[in-house]
Amino acid sequence: MTKPGDYEILYHWNHLDWLFPNDDAAAAFHQAEYWKGAMAAGFKIDRNGNHYLSVPRWAPGIPGTVNRVVVVDGRPVLDPFPSWEMNEIGKPAALQSVLGWEIDENNRAWFLDQGHIEGSPCEEGAQKLVCWDLDTNTLVRSVPIPSEIADFTASFLNDLVIDNTNGFIYIADSGIFSDPLQGQLIVYDINNDRLRRVLHQHVSTQDVPGYWFEIDGSKVWPDEPMRTGADGIALSADRRTLYWCALTARHLYSIDTSVLMDFDTDDATIEAAVVDHGDKGTNTDGMSADNNSLIYYTMLEGKGIGVFDPAVGSYETVVTDDRMVWVDGMTFDNQGNLIFNNNRLHQLFRDELDWDDPYNMIVWKLHLGEGVKSYLHGRADSLG
Repeated sequence: MTKPGDYEILYHWNHLDWLFPNDDAAAAFHQAEYWKGAMAAGFKIDRNGNHYLSVPRWAPGIPGTVNRVVVVDGRPVLDPFPSWEMNEIGKPAALQSVLGWEIDENNRAWFLDQGHIEGSPCEEGAQKLVCWDLDTNTLVRSVPIPSEIADFTASFLNDLVIDNTNGFIYIADSGIFSDPLQGQLIVYDINNDRLRRVLHQHVSTQDVPGYWFEIDGSKVWPDEPMRTGADGIALSADRRTLYWCALTARHLYSIDTSVLMDFDTDDATIEAAVVDHGDKGTNTDGMSADNNSLIYYTMLEGKGIGVFDPAVGSYETVVTDDRMVWVDGMTFDNQGNLIFNNNRLHQLFRDELDWDDPYNMIVWKLHLGEGVKSYLHGRADSLG
């Protein structure tokens, strides 16, 4: 029987590999060493127990940007989901490059398509929000995100949270492809099919000038600091508070969602409603919340997972391990476990990995306690 605090490895890779439709496709992938640019990003579990992994197309030759994880001859490989056709590069209606995404309480996947291929500006229609029913394996809706909401050149759609109770989705846009950055949040009104950008280049969604973080005593990047705006995003279980942070910053921010749900609220009022929760003691990539509204955040400098308790305003370390190098995203299996992955992003994209190391990328399972679930399954009494 697992105890709170126990953690283990679910999957690990020296490099990612795919289940190819034929030998020629497999040979082309391996001969060109495209796997050197394939990074494990958003790991998710649906209610039927299927495992998925997103692999953003930040480098050439990525076969599938959304994939099911299947075990073949004892090793985990990737099978493009929902199909090879739905992962076709250059087809705006297909999934182009997915980093963050979510599976909601209705077993629907919401894919946040960055649209950019290898950092190039988005094509019309490629940057979008795609809802896919995992039970029926059918498209529910595809929502284009136009350039006036997230600039096709500057945008970097990073992650999202879902509020089906009120009918809203909140998106963090890191805005990395410009100087200054164009960090912001995006609000999608599901019922009225409306989009709005808020807190554009606000201090809470931008990088901190001159901030140059280190992992294991080495600066990221070594030649110039990484700069990334709004990244981690989390929603409280009662759907009343939205949290977010920039990656190249340490502070955590929040806002009352009622301010965001009213599209008539002006920008000045929204900015005035932002709450600064202070320094987390580390910078953060991914975030999530449980059904008790505890806010979990990855610790890049601290190599692990931390938790923020809004009731008392405290930050605490949940788990740390020297192998947890660049902890990226997280999810819940709704069986008391937090699932998260690390991918050594800063080393992978500088080709500094030891490709013979079987633990370059790891998916972890951390037991938090019986009854702990995702924010999507918040307690009925907390939803009021």
